[in-house]
Amino acid sequence: MTDKSSPRSPVPALILIAAIVAALVAAFAYTAGWLSPNRLTPKKIVGSLAPPGGAVPGFRRNHAKGICFTGDFESNGSGAALSKAKMFMPGTFPVTGRFNLATPDPKASDAMTRVRGLSLRVVMPDRSEWRSAMIDAPIFPVSTPQAFFELQRALANKNDPESMQKFATAHPEIAAFGQWAGSAPWKASYAEERYNSLNSFVFTNADGQAQTVRWSFVPAAKPENLTADDLKKKGADFLDAEITQRVQGAPQRWAMVVTVADPGDPTADPSKAWPEDRHTVEVGTLVVKAIEPEPDGPCRDLNFDPTVLPPGMRVSDDPFPAARSAAYSVSFNRRAAEDKDYPHTPAQGARP
Repeated sequence: MTDKSSPRSPVPALILIAAIVAALVAAFAYTAGWLSPNRLTPKKIVGSLAPPGGAVPGFRRNHAKGICFTGDFESNGSGAALSKAKMFMPGTFPVTGRFNLATPDPKASDAMTRVRGLSLRVVMPDRSEWRSAMIDAPIFPVSTPQAFFELQRALANKNDPESMQKFATAHPEIAAFGQWAGSAPWKASYAEERYNSLNSFVFTNADGQAQTVRWSFVPAAKPENLTADDLKKKGADFLDAEITQRVQGAPQRWAMVVTVADPGDPTADPSKAWPEDRHTVEVGTLVVKAIEPEPDGPCRDLNFDPTVLPPGMRVSDDPFPAARSAAYSVSFNRRAAEDKDYPHTPAQGARP
């Protein structure tokens, strides 16, 4: 029998496709903050970090000042009880890292920048990677990414002399960080600092057991505390010069210590420290063997995204790693587009 039915109209299908596309565009616009001006976006976070004169083209939008290094992570095998990540199996794994200062100004004085950082990239034989960015503070100033953005705005609000007081009233957790910043001794070297993850992550071992953790890199070097007068006598770039000379003399070492949370510990709030009696495991040693040039060195185009994790590690309920990852991506894309503004080494010149 001949089918005498009319051809099916394409209109309903086109309407459905258009609706799907519109929904996707709306979702993208919402994510980008186009439909909600007050929504916090990665671009807003990165923009809030700019110094009064504007961002320095070609440089990281934060932790702009630093020095690169290469070395190894020597795993002792103890971490395998916590995570199935290959870097916790007994062995030695290559590391690229960076000592840095928490400032958007690459010419900031070392004696005036309170927070120091350590960024790492560990590559495993299966080509999986672990990336991390830590600071020497024992706690973070605020509890949420939104509060961090508001902190930057308060710091930049020169028209209101009470802006920081208002912020501190609304965010009392910053008092603990302020106490640390005002009383903790200044160290004479990057090599003498203890660097802390602050953010929480979940480790899963080969048996499927998951535990929420934080970690620290504890220096082998004996600390030398600097007085205010000592700092005044130091040059603007004394940290880079000191760590370069120190590593030329001998490799520098840090023990990686993983702290395991107890039930009820604040895993989503990096402004709150965990009790000191929590279970810890020393899983290996970071060995810094060579200081590398910042211009055109191995760190130049490396994004230390804390969500780049190997199997056996994942993010927790802490909102900061995702926010940091998104902001780091914006920062990377901006400085990559400004390559001509970056001071390349004379021998290599500007990249094509």
